[in-house]
Amino acid sequence: MKFVLVVIAVAIAFAVGGTMIDAKIFGLSPGAFAAVLAFSLVALANVGWYISEHRGQLSTTLLQALAWVVIFGVVVTGYAFRQEFAGVSSRVMDGLVPGRTPKAGADEAIAVRRRDGHFGFEAIADGTKVTMMFDTGASSVVLTSEDAQRMGVDLSGLNYTVRVSTANGTAMAAPYYLEALTVGNITVRRVRALVARPGALNESLLGQSFLDRLAGFNVEKDRLVLRGI
Repeated sequence: MKFVLVVIAVAIAFAVGGTMIDAKIFGLSPGAFAAVLAFSLVALANVGWYISEHRGQLSTTLLQALAWVVIFGVVVTGYAFRQEFAGVSSRVMDGLVPGRTPKAGADEAIAVRRRDGHFGFEAIADGTKVTMMFDTGASSVVLTSEDAQRMGVDLSGLNYTVRVSTANGTAMAAPYYLEALTVGNITVRRVRALVARPGALNESLLGQSFLDRLAGFNVEKDRLVLRGI
């Protein structure tokens, strides 16, 4: 019985504390969610106490029936809140696996902040996978010479005459055009780009020549969301 009283006290604390939270939880207001949680805790505590006190008087069939009722309740609850749980699990995995690319909606691209504090995307430039760092300080998409070479660009034919400004300083680069650049579920064609001199960059940059052709982008905590037109 003491256990039940402790659980009831915890449930009341949840109910009171829930009113101090502004954000919705699983689509419910904080007060409603706290009330549901409190009721569930009290109900489970009472069922558990009753079973423990009358274990010898309950038949095996009744115990199994109660177990199936609990399992059914869990399954129904999980199905009802499947979308919310999917969102929570996705955020948990994003935190446990740094650099993991979250699922994005149509015409969207999402990146999780890396350990170095930057956002990175796994892009496809003219059919080749390229890791690009989001950089609003870069006036153009900038490819490392290594990435350009993997794409089949003839480096010997490039003319490094353009000074490009990046968040890390300046570098000399050669003009180039990408036929298509895909980031997440966003594809932009005929993207003005630059190819940096060998050794000038450690990572290709997703700059303004791509970003300016989007509907917009915003940072949500540790997530960067790009929105296509």
